[in-house]
Amino acid sequence: MQASTFLWFDGYAEEAAELYTRVVADSAILDRQRDANGRVATVTFELGGQRCIAHNGGPQFTFGGGLSLYLECAGQKEVDTAWAALTEGGKEGPGGSLTDRFGVTWQVVPTALADLLAAADPAAADRVLTALHAMTRIDIQGLIEARDR
Repeated sequence: MQASTFLWFDGYAEEAAELYTRVVADSAILDRQRDANGRVATVTFELGGQRCIAHNGGPQFTFGGGLSLYLECAGQKEVDTAWAALTEGGKEGPGGSLTDRFGVTWQVVPTALADLLAAADPAAADRVLTALHAMTRIDIQGLIEARDR
């Protein structure tokens, strides 16, 4: 068995897969399936090593915020680069969340967040979380400063 993420688009599967594979390291488009008219129907791609399938299924299904793609970034530069690319035409959300121009919700989170929370006493962890919830794009230095207050 193999589990994959299946994303249902209304005509934007190829465009979304191309954006996502540009933004996320170690990603590639693996296959494009076309319908009888030659239009792209399904794109299979790897996103950071995870297999995904983007399908042009039509307007009957839309994305919601209850399910999101989680993008863990090594540092601030990766956070900033991914954030800029994914919010272009999309919408910023709280605490590192965003909705891209296709309606897909993402969590763009630095690996440092887990370290900051794990090593913090309860009061410091609460300060980190309070700072996180006040941010849109996560600022690692701001989280460190909140922890150290």
